[in-house]
Amino acid sequence: MATAAAASASEAEAEPKAGPEAEGGEDEAKAARARRKVLSRAVAAATYKTMGPEWDQQEEGVSESDGDEEYAMASSAESSPGEYEWGYDEEEKNQLEIERLEEQLSINVYDYNCHVDLIRLLRLEGELTKVRMARQKMSEIFPLTEELWLEWLHDEISMAMDGLDREHVYDLFERAVKDYICPNIWLEYGQYSVGGIGQKGGLEKVRSVFERALSSVGLHMTKGLAIWEAYREFESAIVEAARPMAGFLSPSDWEQTFDSQLEKVHSLFRRQLSIPLYDMEATFAEYEEWSEDPIPESVIQSYSKALQQLEKYKPYEEALLQAEAPRLAEYQAYIDFEMKIGDPARIQLIFERALVENCLVPDLWIRYSQYLDRQLKVKDLVLSVHSRAVRNCPWTVALWSRYLLAMERHGIEHRVISVTFEKALSAGFIQATDYVEIWQAYLDYLRRRVDFKQDSSKELEELRSAFARALEHLKQEVEERFNESGDPSCLIMQNWARIEARLCNNMQKARELWDSIMTRGNAKFANMWLEYYNLERAHGDTQHCRKALHRAVQCTSDYPEHVCEVLLTMERTEGTLEDWDIAVQKTETRLARVNEQRIKAAEKEAALAQQEEEKAEQRKRARAEKKALKKKKKTRGADKHRADEDDEKEWGDDEEEQPSKRRRVENSVLPAGEAEPGSEADLSGSIAAAAAEPPLEPKEMRVGARRRDVPKVPHDSSKDGVTVFVSNLPYRLGEPAATLRPLFEACGDVVEVRPIFSNRGDFRGYCYVEFREEAAALQALQLDRQSVEGRPMFVSPCVDKSKNPDFKVFRYSTALEKHKLFVSGLPFSCTKEELEEICKAHGTVKDIRLVTNRAGKPKGLAYVEYENESQASQAVLKMDGMTIRENVIKVAISNPPQRKVPEKPEARKAPGSALLPRQVYGARGKGRTQLSLLPRALQRPSATTAQAENGPATLPAATTPATSEAPKMSNADFAKLLLRK
Repeated sequence: MATAAAASASEAEAEPKAGPEAEGGEDEAKAARARRKVLSRAVAAATYKTMGPEWDQQEEGVSESDGDEEYAMASSAESSPGEYEWGYDEEEKNQLEIERLEEQLSINVYDYNCHVDLIRLLRLEGELTKVRMARQKMSEIFPLTEELWLEWLHDEISMAMDGLDREHVYDLFERAVKDYICPNIWLEYGQYSVGGIGQKGGLEKVRSVFERALSSVGLHMTKGLAIWEAYREFESAIVEAARPMAGFLSPSDWEQTFDSQLEKVHSLFRRQLSIPLYDMEATFAEYEEWSEDPIPESVIQSYSKALQQLEKYKPYEEALLQAEAPRLAEYQAYIDFEMKIGDPARIQLIFERALVENCLVPDLWIRYSQYLDRQLKVKDLVLSVHSRAVRNCPWTVALWSRYLLAMERHGIEHRVISVTFEKALSAGFIQATDYVEIWQAYLDYLRRRVDFKQDSSKELEELRSAFARALEHLKQEVEERFNESGDPSCLIMQNWARIEARLCNNMQKARELWDSIMTRGNAKFANMWLEYYNLERAHGDTQHCRKALHRAVQCTSDYPEHVCEVLLTMERTEGTLEDWDIAVQKTETRLARVNEQRIKAAEKEAALAQQEEEKAEQRKRARAEKKALKKKKKTRGADKHRADEDDEKEWGDDEEEQPSKRRRVENSVLPAGEAEPGSEADLSGSIAAAAAEPPLEPKEMRVGARRRDVPKVPHDSSKDGVTVFVSNLPYRLGEPAATLRPLFEACGDVVEVRPIFSNRGDFRGYCYVEFREEAAALQALQLDRQSVEGRPMFVSPCVDKSKNPDFKVFRYSTALEKHKLFVSGLPFSCTKEELEEICKAHGTVKDIRLVTNRAGKPKGLAYVEYENESQASQAVLKMDGMTIRENVIKVAISNPPQRKVPEKPEARKAPGSALLPRQVYGARGKGRTQLSLLPRALQRPSATTAQAENGPATLPAATTPATSEAPKMSNADFAKLLLRK
């Protein structure tokens, strides 16, 4: 089925009660009443003509053509395009567009939308002959949707003038009901056939159409009711038309005729009430009102049983009504339920209903055809489904292979099977291996036709020519298109060689084929030589076996030891001493050469690895030198700046302090009683700086100072199980604890929210949240990526990575996920809701994740997770290349590249010394705020610093108070030291 049928099917499924009153508005109800009026009049006319020869239907003003004319008016009331008045410019524009579409179709006849647009324009222009030809061409290539068929049928009905036209319309109806299960088309078919009831065999034609409609869609729980009601109305109209006939027939004939027709209506009621359908209660009440006799007990029991069955089916039907198209998951659950029950008619119906909306899902067609092949085995039904499958999914090679097998299984002519195979070759498969598979299926079929007891036959020659053609096709056309033949192991040629050797006793041809196989790059594989050896062993002679193994020893590069062992085993069993000596010499020589090659390859690989290590070490040293140089420049600048400040203080410079200097002082406010390392107060031991009145601070700085007054709480690793680590928070958060606590309290009782601040009192963008229970901490992980003031918050378990270096925080899969799509090229303004609205039209969307950077800004990428692989595959076909706000998006199955695992840093060692502890400068090394501000002139050299100039040195075991105290110096002494530089 074409994809356009999904929309109409989903709308029709949404109403549990069939019929015009349940489905549509006033126009549809009027059309239905008009049809019923025509139905009654046509039945009355035909009944009087058939059953009462004396009856003059012209006296009633009813003619045979009245039914056709009035039905055409009723059926085309909604679909008629109306009277349009086109100007000359618009007509010319339409003609140009028609010419463009026709030219496009001449280039690519498989453009579905181009066919639809051409038919629409030709219909508007009134080109009846051309629109009929366009529809015919499209129907030969594609199965048409219910809407396209109904539009075509209504147009043909409105133009039908005589009996020949009516037969043409009948043929169209027959074609229409074969594409998909369409209750509305069956209903139209039955009602249209009523218009021809006056013709010869018209009554039997109507009943035949309605019976076929019941067989096809009568079990449809939501739409089958309309077919049953239409059929009963038809038979009831005949009953009413037969009542006035009593005066024209003998009492016995009239009673027999009337009772027979009355029994037909009773039979329809009883059949309908034995089937679980929606609105069964109303049908039963109608039967009670219509029947003059009490309803039999057997009918009541069947009705009660059907009601019980209806209750079992209702959950699945309601799931379909509530879900959105294409509802593949709901249909699959329904199919599984029907499979367990095992009713073939209902299983066939639910498959057909599912395919109306999921016609482009190959797996569904395969499952349906497999059930028919193994269970029902009805020739016409099986072949029809296989034919429809390849029309809907021509790119799926498995469907074509199954079709060929089914045709062979049911005895279809060889000519028809060959034509089907040629269609498969031109279907346009998406992989080179698909062509190999379809060729293998066809060659297997041809092989089964050959009688190998005869030395030569027409079938054998056809098989050989087919093998040759297959090899030529793969070598030229397939390899030219895909840059590969799809058969690197030469499976087709191997199969041909086996047939020649085993079935045709032609080892010479088999050897020629194997020589060709080896020359196509397979001589280096041991398994290929062993396959050839086994064939020679079974159907050849010892000489050729020995020759094949000697060649294998010289050519094999993957497993030469195994080939050598096979050769020695054969010579040990069958060879002479001379043969044994030759085999040993060849194998030893070959294995020695192989070992040399392996040693050279290992040495080369080791050399390359060493070169890579040296390059990495050079890069590492260069980075370290660059970092040291940068740090040295910063230290010099800071020392010089501090010296300038102290010089100004010494000489009594009373100039106003610069704003930049004030800002630095404000940002370096320390708690009372503490002195900054390297400051004058620290050197002299005085607290003059602390006693001096601090300058006025802005509000932000006062907040930072207050935060720094809070004593630092060391992290308790024993509480990691009830703690989560929150990062990537906005640095501008005024009160992080107050902001985050309400978010995490929804997960459980929060003991503490511990934000981390810098030495200056600035929030560093991360914190720890401690819960009372471990379950609450696990629940809090669900808040990962939640937006906090426009920035995605990262929530991860609290794990010490120094103790768990292999711990990974990345929670998304990095492997192939067939049920998940990767979408790129999205507009940055595209929201999650907009993308979900687009994606849910192709399946059930479980999750959508828009990829953002650390600041929460979109990157134009997204991951869309569907319920299963089939929905994801269908979405790729329909969404790839779609345009969203002038952006052409790309859609593919999610298969992220492997994440690079960072190399573990090597331990830093000093030459001839112990490891240098990282704890000297903290967890992140020497930070910016930990730079020494002491001028170099005041730094006293020590053993440690002397060693540090030439390389890293070990720390002393302890520092004595004498060496740590600096001598007290006055401002004048300090200034003199600086001026000596």
